[in-house]
Amino acid sequence: MLRALLAAPLLFSSCGGHAEDLEIAGAQVSVAQERPNIVLVLADDLGFTDLGSYGSEIDTPTLDALALEGVRFTNYHTAANCAPARAMLLTGVDAHIAGVPNIPEMLAPEQRRHSHYQGVLGNNVVTVATLLEGAGYHTYMAGKWHLGVGDGQLPSERGFQRTVALADSGADNWEQRPYIPIYDSANWYADGKEYQLPEDFYSSRFLVDKTIAFIDSNIDDGMPFFAYLPFQAVHIPVQAPQEFIDRYMGVYDSGWHALREQRYAQATERGIVPAGIDMTRMSTTGDWDALDATQRRYEAKRMAVYAAMVEAMDFHIGRLVSYLKAEGKYDNTLFIFTSDNGAEASGPADPQDFATRRITSSLGYQTEYDSLGLRGSYNTIHPAFASAAASPLAYYKFYAGEGGMRVPLIIAGEPLPEEGVLTNVFSYVTDITPTILSFAGVKPPGERYAGRRVEPIIGHSLMPLLLGEADVVYRPDESVGYELAGHAALFQGDYKIVYNRGPLGDDQWRLFNIVQDPGESRDLAGDMPQRLQRMLSAYERYTRENGVLPIPPGYDHRKQAVLNMLHADLQTPLLVVLLTILFILPFYVAFRMKRT
Repeated sequence: MLRALLAAPLLFSSCGGHAEDLEIAGAQVSVAQERPNIVLVLADDLGFTDLGSYGSEIDTPTLDALALEGVRFTNYHTAANCAPARAMLLTGVDAHIAGVPNIPEMLAPEQRRHSHYQGVLGNNVVTVATLLEGAGYHTYMAGKWHLGVGDGQLPSERGFQRTVALADSGADNWEQRPYIPIYDSANWYADGKEYQLPEDFYSSRFLVDKTIAFIDSNIDDGMPFFAYLPFQAVHIPVQAPQEFIDRYMGVYDSGWHALREQRYAQATERGIVPAGIDMTRMSTTGDWDALDATQRRYEAKRMAVYAAMVEAMDFHIGRLVSYLKAEGKYDNTLFIFTSDNGAEASGPADPQDFATRRITSSLGYQTEYDSLGLRGSYNTIHPAFASAAASPLAYYKFYAGEGGMRVPLIIAGEPLPEEGVLTNVFSYVTDITPTILSFAGVKPPGERYAGRRVEPIIGHSLMPLLLGEADVVYRPDESVGYELAGHAALFQGDYKIVYNRGPLGDDQWRLFNIVQDPGESRDLAGDMPQRLQRMLSAYERYTRENGVLPIPPGYDHRKQAVLNMLHADLQTPLLVVLLTILFILPFYVAFRMKRT
Protein backbone atom coordinates (compact mmCIF):
# COMPACT_ATOMS: atom_id res chain seq x y z
CA MET A 1 0.00 0.00 0.00
CA LEU A 2 2.68 2.50 1.05
CA ARG A 3 4.94 1.79 -1.90
CA ALA A 4 2.03 2.18 -4.34
CA LEU A 5 0.97 5.43 -2.72
CA LEU A 6 4.44 6.94 -2.77
CA ALA A 7 5.02 5.83 -6.36
CA ALA A 8 2.11 7.99 -7.56
CA PRO A 9 2.95 10.99 -9.81
CA LEU A 10 4.56 13.76 -7.77
CA LEU A 11 4.17 17.53 -7.87
CA PHE A 12 7.84 18.43 -7.47
CA SER A 13 9.45 21.44 -9.07
CA SER A 14 13.09 21.13 -10.10
CA CYS A 15 14.24 23.30 -7.23
CA GLY A 16 12.29 22.06 -4.14
CA GLY A 17 12.01 23.95 -0.91
CA HIS A 18 8.44 25.28 -1.16
CA ALA A 19 5.35 23.71 0.34
CA GLU A 20 3.80 22.82 -2.97
CA ASP A 21 6.95 20.99 -4.02
CA LEU A 22 6.57 18.44 -1.23
CA GLU A 23 2.97 17.42 -1.75
CA ILE A 24 2.12 13.97 -3.01
CA ALA A 25 -0.26 14.38 -5.93
CA GLY A 26 -3.69 12.87 -5.56
CA ALA A 27 -3.41 11.95 -1.87
CA GLN A 28 -1.61 13.47 1.07
CA VAL A 29 -0.60 10.70 3.47
CA SER A 30 -3.00 11.14 6.38
CA VAL A 31 -3.60 7.67 7.83
CA ALA A 32 -1.07 6.96 10.55
CA GLN A 33 -0.59 3.33 9.53
CA GLU A 34 0.30 4.37 5.96
CA ARG A 35 3.11 6.70 6.95
CA PRO A 36 6.56 5.17 7.27
CA ASN A 37 8.61 5.06 10.40
CA ILE A 38 11.88 6.89 9.81
CA VAL A 39 15.26 6.07 11.33
CA LEU A 40 18.01 8.63 10.74
CA VAL A 41 21.42 7.26 11.73
CA LEU A 42 24.42 9.59 11.82
CA ALA A 43 28.00 8.42 12.23
CA ASP A 44 30.61 10.89 13.51
CA ASP A 45 33.79 11.50 11.48
CA LEU A 46 33.27 8.44 9.25
CA GLY A 47 35.46 8.43 6.13
CA PHE A 48 34.14 8.04 2.57
CA THR A 49 35.29 4.44 2.17
CA ASP A 50 34.89 3.22 5.76
CA LEU A 51 31.96 0.90 4.95
CA GLY A 52 32.26 -2.44 3.19
CA SER A 53 29.76 -1.40 0.52
CA TYR A 54 31.93 1.65 -0.20
CA GLY A 55 35.20 -0.25 -0.53
CA SER A 56 36.34 -0.91 3.02
CA GLU A 57 37.96 -3.96 4.58
CA ILE A 58 35.92 -3.22 7.72
CA ASP A 59 33.09 -5.69 8.30
CA THR A 60 29.80 -3.72 8.21
CA PRO A 61 27.15 -6.35 7.32
CA THR A 62 24.14 -4.42 8.63
CA LEU A 63 24.82 -1.25 6.67
CA ASP A 64 25.93 -3.24 3.62
CA ALA A 65 22.61 -5.12 3.69
CA LEU A 66 20.72 -1.82 3.82
CA ALA A 67 22.79 -0.61 0.88
CA LEU A 68 21.77 -3.67 -1.13
CA GLU A 69 18.11 -3.07 -0.22
CA GLY A 70 18.13 0.61 -1.12
CA VAL A 71 20.17 3.39 -2.68
CA ARG A 72 23.84 4.25 -2.16
CA PHE A 73 24.87 7.81 -2.96
CA THR A 74 28.45 8.32 -4.10
CA ASN A 75 28.30 12.10 -4.65
CA TYR A 76 26.64 13.22 -1.41
CA HIS A 77 28.21 16.11 0.49
CA THR A 78 27.97 17.55 3.97
CA ALA A 79 29.73 20.19 6.05
CA ALA A 80 33.34 19.50 7.00
CA ASN A 81 32.73 19.57 10.75
CA CYS A 82 30.02 18.42 13.07
CA ALA A 83 27.74 21.19 14.37
CA PRO A 84 27.18 22.94 11.00
CA ALA A 85 26.43 19.56 9.41
CA ARG A 86 23.92 18.67 12.15
CA ALA A 87 22.21 22.04 11.88
CA MET A 88 21.69 21.63 8.14
CA LEU A 89 20.77 17.94 8.45
CA LEU A 90 17.95 18.66 10.91
CA THR A 91 16.58 21.85 9.33
CA GLY A 92 17.34 21.94 5.60
CA VAL A 93 18.69 25.48 6.06
CA ASP A 94 22.24 26.72 5.44
CA ALA A 95 24.37 26.59 8.59
CA HIS A 96 25.15 30.32 8.59
CA ILE A 97 21.47 31.24 8.48
CA ALA A 98 20.69 28.59 11.13
CA GLY A 99 23.24 30.12 13.53
CA VAL A 100 25.90 27.40 13.31
CA PRO A 101 28.61 28.52 10.85
CA ASN A 102 31.21 26.66 12.92
CA ILE A 103 31.36 24.74 16.17
CA PRO A 104 31.22 27.23 19.07
CA GLU A 105 34.57 26.02 20.40
CA MET A 106 36.31 27.42 17.30
CA LEU A 107 34.51 30.74 16.71
CA ALA A 108 36.65 33.88 16.88
CA PRO A 109 35.57 36.72 19.22
CA GLU A 110 35.22 39.05 16.22
CA GLN A 111 32.66 36.69 14.76
CA ARG A 112 30.76 36.07 18.00
CA ARG A 113 29.68 39.71 18.01
CA HIS A 114 27.15 38.73 15.36
CA SER A 115 23.94 36.99 16.37
CA HIS A 116 24.14 34.29 13.68
CA TYR A 117 27.72 33.34 14.70
CA GLN A 118 27.00 31.77 18.09
CA GLY A 119 27.39 28.11 17.14
CA VAL A 120 23.95 27.15 18.49
CA LEU A 121 20.79 26.38 16.57
CA GLY A 122 18.74 29.55 16.14
CA ASN A 123 15.04 30.03 16.80
CA ASN A 124 14.65 31.17 13.20
CA VAL A 125 14.67 27.55 11.99
CA VAL A 126 12.37 24.60 12.63
CA THR A 127 13.75 21.09 13.07
CA VAL A 128 12.42 18.14 11.16
CA ALA A 129 11.54 16.61 14.54
CA THR A 130 9.29 19.57 15.39
CA LEU A 131 7.49 19.27 12.07
CA LEU A 132 7.03 15.51 12.39
CA GLU A 133 5.84 15.80 15.99
CA GLY A 134 3.25 18.32 14.85
CA ALA A 135 2.08 15.84 12.23
CA GLY A 136 1.51 13.02 14.73
CA TYR A 137 4.89 11.28 14.78
CA HIS A 138 6.60 10.10 17.92
CA THR A 139 10.06 11.67 17.90
CA TYR A 140 13.10 10.23 19.63
CA MET A 141 16.79 11.05 19.85
CA ALA A 142 19.70 9.19 21.44
CA GLY A 143 23.23 10.47 20.83
CA LYS A 144 25.35 13.54 20.22
CA TRP A 145 23.55 16.89 19.91
CA HIS A 146 26.18 19.69 19.99
CA LEU A 147 23.71 22.40 18.92
CA GLY A 148 23.29 24.26 22.20
CA VAL A 149 22.45 23.75 25.89
CA GLY A 150 20.85 27.07 26.87
CA ASP A 151 17.18 27.84 27.31
CA GLY A 152 15.21 26.30 24.47
CA GLN A 153 18.31 24.77 22.87
CA LEU A 154 18.35 21.14 24.03
CA PRO A 155 16.76 18.56 21.72
CA SER A 156 13.89 18.04 24.18
CA GLU A 157 12.87 21.61 23.29
CA ARG A 158 13.48 21.26 19.56
CA GLY A 159 10.85 18.68 18.70
CA PHE A 160 12.12 15.47 20.30
CA GLN A 161 9.69 13.89 22.78
CA ARG A 162 12.21 11.51 24.36
CA THR A 163 15.92 12.19 24.43
CA VAL A 164 19.24 11.19 25.87
CA ALA A 165 21.80 13.57 24.47
CA LEU A 166 25.48 14.43 24.69
CA ALA A 167 25.65 18.22 24.50
CA ASP A 168 29.41 18.43 23.79
CA SER A 169 31.50 17.94 20.66
CA GLY A 170 32.52 14.52 21.95
CA ALA A 171 33.23 12.48 25.06
CA ASP A 172 34.61 9.20 26.31
CA ASN A 173 32.85 6.08 25.04
CA TRP A 174 33.33 4.00 28.21
CA GLU A 175 32.42 6.39 31.01
CA GLN A 176 31.19 9.90 31.74
CA ARG A 177 34.44 11.70 31.12
CA PRO A 178 35.40 14.67 28.89
CA TYR A 179 37.83 14.03 26.07
CA ILE A 180 39.45 17.47 25.91
CA PRO A 181 40.19 20.03 28.67
CA ILE A 182 37.71 22.56 27.28
CA TYR A 183 34.97 20.66 29.15
CA ASP A 184 34.85 20.20 32.92
CA SER A 185 32.71 17.09 32.49
CA ALA A 186 30.89 15.09 29.83
CA ASN A 187 27.52 16.83 29.67
CA TRP A 188 24.70 14.37 29.10
CA TYR A 189 20.99 15.22 29.30
CA ALA A 190 17.88 13.04 29.34
CA ASP A 191 14.57 14.69 28.46
CA GLY A 192 16.12 18.06 29.23
CA LYS A 193 17.63 17.18 32.62
CA GLU A 194 21.24 16.41 33.55
CA TYR A 195 21.90 12.70 33.25
CA GLN A 196 24.34 10.26 34.81
CA LEU A 197 25.53 7.44 32.57
CA PRO A 198 25.30 3.83 33.80
CA GLU A 199 28.38 1.97 35.00
CA ASP A 200 28.29 -0.51 32.09
CA PHE A 201 28.21 2.25 29.47
CA TYR A 202 29.65 1.78 25.98
CA SER A 203 28.39 4.49 23.67
CA SER A 204 27.19 2.51 20.63
CA ARG A 205 25.48 -0.17 22.70
CA PHE A 206 23.92 2.37 25.07
CA LEU A 207 22.52 4.60 22.32
CA VAL A 208 20.88 1.71 20.52
CA ASP A 209 19.48 0.41 23.82
CA LYS A 210 17.89 3.79 24.44
CA THR A 211 16.54 4.04 20.90
CA ILE A 212 14.90 0.61 21.20
CA ALA A 213 13.44 1.53 24.61
CA PHE A 214 11.98 4.78 23.25
CA ILE A 215 10.39 3.05 20.26
CA ASP A 216 9.12 0.20 22.40
CA SER A 217 7.37 2.58 24.81
CA ASN A 218 4.79 3.43 22.14
CA ILE A 219 5.08 0.41 19.86
CA ASP A 220 1.39 -0.53 19.98
CA ASP A 221 -0.36 2.84 19.63
CA GLY A 222 -0.44 2.77 15.83
CA MET A 223 1.44 6.06 15.36
CA PRO A 224 4.62 6.28 13.28
CA PHE A 225 7.97 7.24 14.81
CA PHE A 226 11.02 9.25 13.85
CA ALA A 227 14.20 8.06 15.57
CA TYR A 228 17.38 10.11 15.29
CA LEU A 229 20.47 8.09 16.26
CA PRO A 230 23.67 10.20 16.11
CA PHE A 231 26.52 7.92 17.24
CA GLN A 232 29.75 8.96 18.92
CA ALA A 233 31.55 6.50 16.64
CA VAL A 234 34.15 7.15 15.32
CA HIS A 235 34.89 10.51 16.94
CA ILE A 236 37.93 10.96 19.17
CA PRO A 237 38.62 9.21 21.51
CA VAL A 238 38.55 6.14 19.26
CA GLN A 239 37.59 3.23 21.52
CA ALA A 240 36.04 -0.21 21.08
CA PRO A 241 35.43 -3.49 22.91
CA GLN A 242 38.32 -5.95 22.87
CA GLU A 243 36.42 -8.62 20.92
CA PHE A 244 36.04 -6.21 18.00
CA ILE A 245 39.64 -4.99 18.22
CA ASP A 246 40.93 -8.56 18.03
CA ARG A 247 39.40 -9.00 14.58
CA TYR A 248 41.61 -6.27 13.11
CA MET A 249 44.95 -7.06 14.72
CA GLY A 250 47.40 -7.49 11.86
CA VAL A 251 45.03 -6.10 9.21
CA TYR A 252 46.87 -2.77 9.00
CA ASP A 253 50.43 -3.98 9.31
CA SER A 254 51.14 -2.98 5.69
CA GLY A 255 50.50 0.67 6.54
CA TRP A 256 48.52 3.61 5.28
CA HIS A 257 49.90 3.69 1.71
CA ALA A 258 48.79 0.12 1.11
CA LEU A 259 45.40 0.76 2.70
CA ARG A 260 44.75 3.85 0.59
CA GLU A 261 45.51 1.90 -2.59
CA GLN A 262 43.44 -1.07 -1.42
CA ARG A 263 40.44 1.14 -0.62
CA TYR A 264 40.70 2.84 -4.01
CA ALA A 265 40.80 -0.50 -5.83
CA GLN A 266 37.76 -1.82 -3.93
CA ALA A 267 35.81 1.42 -4.39
CA THR A 268 36.48 1.24 -8.12
CA GLU A 269 35.36 -2.37 -8.26
CA ARG A 270 32.10 -1.49 -6.47
CA GLY A 271 31.42 1.47 -8.77
CA ILE A 272 31.86 4.03 -5.99
CA VAL A 273 34.46 6.00 -7.98
CA PRO A 274 35.46 5.82 -11.66
CA ALA A 275 38.44 3.76 -12.66
CA GLY A 276 41.75 5.37 -13.50
CA ILE A 277 41.48 8.46 -11.33
CA ASP A 278 44.48 10.04 -9.66
CA MET A 279 44.86 10.45 -5.91
CA THR A 280 46.36 13.51 -4.28
CA ARG A 281 48.83 12.69 -1.52
CA MET A 282 48.43 14.85 1.56
CA SER A 283 51.52 16.45 3.05
CA THR A 284 50.56 14.93 6.42
CA THR A 285 51.02 11.42 4.98
CA GLY A 286 54.49 10.36 6.00
CA ASP A 287 56.57 7.41 4.85
CA TRP A 288 55.34 4.20 6.48
CA ASP A 289 58.59 2.41 5.73
CA ALA A 290 60.54 5.10 7.57
CA LEU A 291 58.93 4.06 10.85
CA ASP A 292 60.68 1.50 12.99
CA ALA A 293 59.00 -1.79 13.85
CA THR A 294 57.67 -0.56 17.20
CA GLN A 295 56.13 2.53 15.62
CA ARG A 296 54.51 0.53 12.81
CA ARG A 297 53.05 -1.89 15.36
CA TYR A 298 51.58 0.96 17.38
CA GLU A 299 50.14 2.79 14.36
CA ALA A 300 48.57 -0.41 13.02
CA LYS A 301 46.78 -0.96 16.32
CA ARG A 302 45.52 2.64 16.41
CA MET A 303 43.80 1.93 13.10
CA ALA A 304 42.62 -1.51 14.25
CA VAL A 305 40.74 0.14 17.11
CA TYR A 306 39.19 2.56 14.63
CA ALA A 307 37.99 -0.30 12.44
CA ALA A 308 36.68 -2.08 15.53
CA MET A 309 34.68 1.00 16.52
CA VAL A 310 33.09 1.14 13.05
CA GLU A 311 32.18 -2.55 13.20
CA ALA A 312 30.81 -2.20 16.75
CA MET A 313 28.56 0.62 15.54
CA ASP A 314 27.32 -1.55 12.68
CA PHE A 315 26.74 -4.47 15.06
CA HIS A 316 24.52 -2.39 17.32
CA ILE A 317 22.62 -0.93 14.36
CA GLY A 318 21.97 -4.57 13.54
CA ARG A 319 20.37 -5.01 16.95
CA LEU A 320 17.97 -2.16 16.15
CA VAL A 321 17.14 -3.73 12.78
CA SER A 322 16.50 -7.11 14.44
CA TYR A 323 14.22 -5.47 16.99
CA LEU A 324 12.16 -3.76 14.28
CA LYS A 325 11.86 -7.00 12.36
CA ALA A 326 10.74 -8.89 15.47
CA GLU A 327 8.09 -6.24 16.15
CA GLY A 328 6.84 -6.21 12.56
CA LYS A 329 7.96 -2.61 12.00
CA TYR A 330 10.89 -3.16 9.66
CA ASP A 331 8.94 -3.30 6.40
CA ASN A 332 7.34 0.07 7.09
CA THR A 333 10.57 1.83 8.10
CA LEU A 334 12.71 4.13 5.99
CA PHE A 335 16.40 4.07 6.98
CA ILE A 336 18.78 6.94 6.29
CA PHE A 337 22.45 6.49 7.18
CA THR A 338 25.24 9.01 6.70
CA SER A 339 28.14 10.79 8.45
CA ASP A 340 28.38 14.35 9.71
CA ASN A 341 31.72 14.95 7.94
CA GLY A 342 34.82 13.18 6.68
CA ALA A 343 37.56 11.43 8.60
CA GLU A 344 39.27 13.18 11.52
CA ALA A 345 42.99 13.83 11.05
CA SER A 346 43.84 15.96 14.07
CA GLY A 347 45.17 13.06 16.09
CA PRO A 348 48.85 13.47 16.91
CA ALA A 349 51.44 11.76 14.78
CA ASP A 350 52.95 10.35 17.97
CA PRO A 351 50.47 9.89 20.84
CA GLN A 352 53.30 8.87 23.15
CA ASP A 353 55.39 12.00 22.86
CA PHE A 354 55.85 14.13 25.98
CA ALA A 355 53.27 16.84 25.23
CA THR A 356 50.54 14.43 24.19
CA ARG A 357 51.08 12.16 27.17
CA ARG A 358 50.90 15.15 29.56
CA ILE A 359 47.60 16.28 28.04
CA THR A 360 45.96 12.86 28.05
CA SER A 361 47.24 12.03 31.53
CA SER A 362 45.82 15.31 32.85
CA LEU A 363 42.40 13.96 31.88
CA GLY A 364 43.09 10.58 33.44
CA TYR A 365 43.87 8.74 30.19
CA GLN A 366 46.82 6.62 29.12
CA THR A 367 48.07 5.68 25.65
CA GLU A 368 49.77 2.32 26.26
CA TYR A 369 49.75 -0.21 23.43
CA ASP A 370 48.25 -3.18 25.27
CA SER A 371 45.09 -1.39 26.41
CA LEU A 372 44.67 0.90 23.40
CA GLY A 373 40.99 1.58 22.80
CA LEU A 374 39.80 0.12 26.10
CA ARG A 375 38.44 1.89 29.19
CA GLY A 376 40.86 4.59 30.32
CA SER A 377 42.71 4.65 26.99
CA TYR A 378 42.94 7.68 24.73
CA ASN A 379 43.20 6.72 21.07
CA THR A 380 43.14 8.50 17.71
CA ILE A 381 44.27 7.54 14.24
CA HIS A 382 47.31 8.96 12.50
CA PRO A 383 46.57 11.73 9.94
CA ALA A 384 47.89 9.41 7.24
CA PHE A 385 45.33 6.74 8.14
CA ALA A 386 42.65 9.48 8.04
CA SER A 387 43.63 10.03 4.40
CA ALA A 388 43.26 6.30 3.82
CA ALA A 389 39.79 6.39 5.42
CA ALA A 390 38.82 9.03 2.85
CA SER A 391 40.52 7.23 -0.04
CA PRO A 392 40.73 8.13 -2.88
CA LEU A 393 39.69 11.65 -1.90
CA ALA A 394 41.92 14.56 -0.86
CA TYR A 395 41.82 16.29 2.53
CA TYR A 396 39.67 15.34 5.51
CA LYS A 397 37.59 16.89 8.32
CA PHE A 398 37.60 20.73 8.60
CA TYR A 399 38.73 21.18 4.99
CA ALA A 400 36.57 21.83 1.92
CA GLY A 401 38.32 19.13 -0.12
CA GLU A 402 36.23 16.10 -1.05
CA GLY A 403 37.69 14.06 1.82
CA GLY A 404 36.18 16.49 4.31
CA MET A 405 32.78 16.86 2.63
CA ARG A 406 31.96 13.71 0.63
CA VAL A 407 30.66 10.91 2.84
CA PRO A 408 28.48 7.80 2.50
CA LEU A 409 24.71 8.14 2.26
CA ILE A 410 22.46 5.08 2.26
CA ILE A 411 18.67 5.33 2.04
CA ALA A 412 16.77 2.05 2.25
CA GLY A 413 13.43 0.57 3.14
CA GLU A 414 10.21 -0.87 1.78
CA PRO A 415 8.97 2.54 0.58
CA LEU A 416 11.61 2.52 -2.18
CA PRO A 417 10.59 0.82 -5.43
CA GLU A 418 14.04 -0.53 -6.36
CA GLU A 419 16.88 -2.23 -4.52
CA GLY A 420 20.64 -2.11 -4.89
CA VAL A 421 20.73 1.24 -6.69
CA LEU A 422 24.00 3.16 -6.97
CA THR A 423 23.72 6.84 -7.89
CA ASN A 424 26.38 9.42 -8.64
CA VAL A 425 23.89 12.30 -8.62
CA PHE A 426 25.03 15.30 -6.57
CA SER A 427 23.16 15.80 -3.30
CA TYR A 428 23.73 17.86 -0.18
CA VAL A 429 23.09 17.68 3.55
CA THR A 430 20.22 20.20 3.39
CA ASP A 431 18.35 17.66 1.25
CA ILE A 432 17.78 15.23 4.13
CA THR A 433 15.05 17.17 5.97
CA PRO A 434 12.87 17.78 2.87
CA THR A 435 13.34 14.13 1.91
CA ILE A 436 12.09 12.97 5.31
CA LEU A 437 9.15 15.36 5.11
CA SER A 438 8.26 14.09 1.65
CA PHE A 439 8.08 10.46 2.74
CA ALA A 440 6.11 11.43 5.84
CA GLY A 441 3.67 13.51 3.80
CA VAL A 442 4.41 16.60 5.88
CA LYS A 443 4.65 20.10 4.46
CA PRO A 444 7.65 22.29 5.34
CA PRO A 445 7.00 25.43 7.36
CA GLY A 446 5.79 28.59 5.70
CA GLU A 447 7.09 32.07 6.45
CA ARG A 448 5.85 31.75 10.02
CA TYR A 449 5.77 28.84 12.44
CA ALA A 450 4.40 28.82 16.00
CA GLY A 451 4.00 32.59 15.90
CA ARG A 452 7.50 33.45 14.71
CA ARG A 453 9.18 34.10 11.39
CA VAL A 454 11.29 31.19 10.20
CA GLU A 455 13.74 30.58 7.38
CA PRO A 456 12.63 28.53 4.38
CA ILE A 457 14.10 25.13 3.65
CA ILE A 458 16.61 25.44 0.82
CA GLY A 459 17.35 21.73 0.35
CA HIS A 460 15.74 19.57 -2.32
CA SER A 461 13.78 16.43 -1.62
CA LEU A 462 15.51 13.29 -2.87
CA MET A 463 12.17 11.51 -3.08
CA PRO A 464 11.68 11.95 -6.88
CA LEU A 465 15.15 10.50 -7.46
CA LEU A 466 14.57 7.63 -5.04
CA LEU A 467 11.23 6.75 -6.67
CA GLY A 468 12.65 6.91 -10.19
CA GLU A 469 10.68 10.04 -11.07
CA ALA A 470 13.76 12.22 -11.65
CA ASP A 471 17.33 11.79 -12.86
CA VAL A 472 18.86 14.72 -10.97
CA VAL A 473 18.35 16.61 -7.74
CA TYR A 474 19.81 19.95 -8.82
CA ARG A 475 19.69 21.58 -12.25
CA PRO A 476 23.09 21.99 -13.94
CA ASP A 477 22.95 25.76 -13.44
CA GLU A 478 21.97 25.62 -9.75
CA SER A 479 24.65 26.37 -7.19
CA VAL A 480 25.24 25.10 -3.67
CA GLY A 481 27.67 27.20 -1.64
CA TYR A 482 29.64 26.33 1.46
CA GLU A 483 32.04 28.01 3.92
CA LEU A 484 33.74 26.96 7.14
CA ALA A 485 36.41 29.06 8.86
CA GLY A 486 37.63 30.45 5.54
CA HIS A 487 37.62 27.13 3.72
CA ALA A 488 35.09 27.39 0.92
CA ALA A 489 33.43 25.56 -1.94
CA LEU A 490 30.66 25.93 -4.48
CA PHE A 491 29.08 23.07 -6.39
CA GLN A 492 27.42 23.46 -9.78
CA GLY A 493 26.55 20.51 -11.97
CA ASP A 494 29.56 18.20 -12.18
CA TYR A 495 31.92 20.97 -11.10
CA LYS A 496 33.23 22.36 -7.85
CA ILE A 497 35.37 25.34 -6.99
CA VAL A 498 37.26 24.97 -3.73
CA TYR A 499 39.46 27.09 -1.49
CA ASN A 500 41.52 25.42 1.23
CA ARG A 501 43.49 27.62 3.57
CA GLY A 502 47.10 27.04 4.49
CA PRO A 503 49.26 25.55 5.73
CA LEU A 504 47.72 22.33 4.37
CA GLY A 505 45.87 24.19 1.63
CA ASP A 506 47.40 26.65 -0.83
CA ASP A 507 44.99 29.62 -0.41
CA GLN A 508 43.99 29.43 -4.08
CA TRP A 509 40.65 28.85 -5.78
CA ARG A 510 40.72 25.61 -7.74
CA LEU A 511 38.19 24.16 -10.20
CA PHE A 512 37.52 20.43 -10.48
CA ASN A 513 35.13 18.11 -12.25
CA ILE A 514 34.34 16.01 -9.20
CA VAL A 515 32.41 13.39 -11.18
CA GLN A 516 35.35 12.51 -13.43
CA ASP A 517 38.02 13.53 -10.90
CA PRO A 518 36.76 13.01 -7.33
CA GLY A 519 40.38 12.93 -6.15
CA GLU A 520 40.67 16.63 -7.10
CA SER A 521 43.97 16.05 -8.88
CA ARG A 522 43.41 18.06 -12.10
CA ASP A 523 42.78 21.77 -11.61
CA LEU A 524 40.69 23.06 -14.55
CA ALA A 525 40.87 26.75 -13.61
CA GLY A 526 43.30 27.54 -16.44
CA ASP A 527 41.35 25.49 -19.00
CA MET A 528 37.90 26.83 -18.08
CA PRO A 529 38.40 30.44 -16.93
CA GLN A 530 34.85 31.52 -17.80
CA ARG A 531 33.30 28.73 -15.74
CA LEU A 532 35.63 29.58 -12.87
CA GLN A 533 34.56 33.23 -12.95
CA ARG A 534 30.85 32.34 -13.13
CA MET A 535 31.19 30.06 -10.15
CA LEU A 536 33.23 32.63 -8.21
CA SER A 537 30.45 35.14 -8.82
CA ALA A 538 27.91 32.60 -7.60
CA TYR A 539 30.00 32.06 -4.47
CA GLU A 540 30.08 35.80 -3.78
CA ARG A 541 26.28 35.83 -4.01
CA TYR A 542 26.18 32.92 -1.59
CA THR A 543 28.29 34.79 0.98
CA ARG A 544 26.11 37.89 0.75
CA GLU A 545 22.80 36.03 0.96
CA ASN A 546 23.92 33.86 3.88
CA GLY A 547 25.80 36.41 5.96
CA VAL A 548 29.19 34.71 5.69
CA LEU A 549 31.68 36.73 7.73
CA PRO A 550 35.38 37.08 6.89
CA ILE A 551 37.82 35.28 9.13
CA PRO A 552 40.12 37.42 11.29
CA PRO A 553 43.73 37.80 10.14
CA GLY A 554 45.87 34.85 11.17
CA TYR A 555 42.89 32.72 12.18
CA ASP A 556 43.55 29.01 12.65
CA HIS A 557 40.80 26.75 14.01
CA ARG A 558 43.15 24.79 16.28
CA LYS A 559 44.76 27.85 17.79
CA GLN A 560 41.36 29.48 18.22
CA ALA A 561 40.08 26.54 20.24
CA VAL A 562 43.03 26.93 22.59
CA LEU A 563 42.57 30.70 22.83
CA ASN A 564 38.88 30.28 23.60
CA MET A 565 39.82 27.86 26.35
CA LEU A 566 42.35 30.29 27.79
CA HIS A 567 39.88 33.16 27.64
CA ALA A 568 37.30 31.11 29.53
CA ASP A 569 39.99 30.31 32.16
CA LEU A 570 38.96 26.68 32.10
CA GLN A 571 42.40 25.18 32.63
CA THR A 572 45.91 26.00 33.75
CA PRO A 573 48.35 27.94 31.53
CA LEU A 574 50.60 24.88 31.37
CA LEU A 575 47.82 22.79 29.93
CA VAL A 576 47.03 25.46 27.36
CA VAL A 577 50.67 25.46 26.28
CA LEU A 578 50.59 21.69 25.94
CA LEU A 579 47.38 21.84 23.93
CA THR A 580 48.92 24.44 21.66
CA ILE A 581 51.84 22.11 20.97
CA LEU A 582 49.47 19.24 20.25
CA PHE A 583 47.28 21.24 17.88
CA ILE A 584 50.13 22.89 15.99
CA LEU A 585 52.25 19.75 15.65
CA PRO A 586 50.43 18.34 12.55
CA PHE A 587 50.95 21.63 10.73
CA TYR A 588 54.63 21.65 11.64
CA VAL A 589 54.96 18.11 10.32
CA ALA A 590 53.21 19.13 7.09
CA PHE A 591 55.51 22.13 6.71
CA ARG A 592 58.63 20.00 7.15
CA MET A 593 57.35 17.43 4.66
CA LYS A 594 56.67 20.12 2.06
CA ARG A 595 60.22 21.43 2.49
CA THR A 596 61.68 17.97 1.97
